[in-house]
Amino acid sequence: MTLLFFVNKFLAISIVLVQVGIVLAVAYLLFFKKKYPTTSTFFGRHGLLIAFLASLIAMSGSLFYSNVAGFTPCELCWFQRIFMYPQVIILFMALWKKDKKIVDYSLALSVIGALIAGYHYLLQIGVASGLPCSAIGYSVSCVKLFVMEFGYITLPLMSFTAFLLIIVSLVFVKIYGNTSKG
Repeated sequence: MTLLFFVNKFLAISIVLVQVGIVLAVAYLLFFKKKYPTTSTFFGRHGLLIAFLASLIAMSGSLFYSNVAGFTPCELCWFQRIFMYPQVIILFMALWKKDKKIVDYSLALSVIGALIAGYHYLLQIGVASGLPCSAIGYSVSCVKLFVMEFGYITLPLMSFTAFLLIIVSLVFVKIYGNTSKG
């Protein structure tokens, strides 16, 4: 069993668990927030930490795939990195300074990153069509599948899921967290 095999399986299982968590969190926000207010308080307090960890793991995973596994990022992968990598620093600083005013900025980065990752995933599975990145001559094709786990999890879907986790976590912070310092 190689390191790449282990990382693929570990991240794929983690992504499935995160996706289930995201569905449960959205269902909670829509249907159960008044019935279980302590959940809102918990995620309102810890949403920045969850968002930070999601961005850190996403950045580490993308660096693993490009620098250790040797996968060349395509153009859309680079754009996703542009919207994910700064969040590691931004969210770390927000945690360190206990400043939740950063939420709107991180939400903006995450929404744009999620749109790019979602489009990239749709390209890979053949739902959307577009000019392949390799046609421009700068990178490998955006439709190239480096990872396919459980029949649907690809690298762009991992990215999309990480962006969604950040968005959901920060929505809890925005709604239920103290919006001032401290």
